[in-house]
Amino acid sequence: MLREDKRRMRIMLGLAVIMALVLVFGKNEPESKETTVVEVEMKDPNASSGTAIMAAPAPTATPNPEDGIYSFFQGPKCWEEQREWAGKWGGEYHDGANFGAFGCGFCCMANIYSTMTEYECTPIELYKRSKKVTLYGGGGAISWGLMRQTMTDLGFQVELGDKPATYKEFKELVAANPATLILVSSYNDDSYWQNTPGHYVTLFLYDEGTETAFLTDSGDPNHNRQRVKLKTMYKALKTSSDFQYMTVVSYDESKDNWKHKKAGGTWVRPEDIATGQEEE
Repeated sequence: MLREDKRRMRIMLGLAVIMALVLVFGKNEPESKETTVVEVEMKDPNASSGTAIMAAPAPTATPNPEDGIYSFFQGPKCWEEQREWAGKWGGEYHDGANFGAFGCGFCCMANIYSTMTEYECTPIELYKRSKKVTLYGGGGAISWGLMRQTMTDLGFQVELGDKPATYKEFKELVAANPATLILVSSYNDDSYWQNTPGHYVTLFLYDEGTETAFLTDSGDPNHNRQRVKLKTMYKALKTSSDFQYMTVVSYDESKDNWKHKKAGGTWVRPEDIATGQEEE
């Protein structure tokens, strides 16, 4: 089910970006719409007739593109509670440090890779890939430059940047790209994140009407998979960092050197909640 949702989400994500660009940059043109009306002649139910009246088909539910977005958790508490998207890695030590203390960047990259491609990986698999293809030594937060290098290895075109001078510029930036990885800090604004010196999160599916984005936050179940006002996230961008965001511009499968087919290991998939079983 998740794989089907994921494919639908990629289609909807592309359409959402196109629509957002049209709305943001004022290029929407009036469209002429043709409506086809099908008239059905209703027969007198008391009349004798050999013709059956066919009932109209039930409307088909519109797929929710949010259902196809991956949103891994990084830490031990979510794993202990067996929350969906939590994994065994949350309670593990890697290269001398607890993954839950530094794994947010790898959760973000795993969310992007698994959501936007035909492939799939967990944060710990992405962690190991980063160690293999970059100079990242493990056991701590990954830098912007090494994240860019990792994402390039996975076939993505990404761009790093500083906090835009105005909220309007930031809004246009997020609307123009299918995903944006940002660094937030409660030192800049604590209205949403508290006691958070620095934390990577990812934005998907910007909505121009509400000026919200779908947030994946690996560190807080109350934030993960929520629609949040983009202005709130703009204010919280960590300005003491070299960069504040990484836009995900596009993905080219031919440039993906990994093509990781399955998110392995032990973790709780969304559909596992009903069955009580974990991915082995």
